[in-house]
Amino acid sequence: MNLPDDPKLLQAKAWIGDAVLALCIREWLLHQDGRVSSAKFENLTSNAFLNTLGNPTKVEAQIGMLYQYEGLEAARGWITDQIIPQFLKQERNRTRR
Repeated sequence: MNLPDDPKLLQAKAWIGDAVLALCIREWLLHQDGRVSSAKFENLTSNAFLNTLGNPTKVEAQIGMLYQYEGLEAARGWITDQIIPQFLKQERNRTRR
């Protein structure tokens, strides 16, 4: 799926993707921890973290496009496959220090 070249369209897709990311991460955190964890949520959705995967706007736009064209499950699958493993890797490294 190609990201749009138009900055306004890219930003619009990212805006939707940000909301989908927030929903999926909140669901995942509740399932994993059984409680609300605002610190983990902020870490997982911050631009600083998303930057480890690429340009944060483009990462969020990718999620937004997946959601709009293939549905919530496709977006959730991408988040589960691409974002959560990177976060868990960083968490393991952080706890080793």
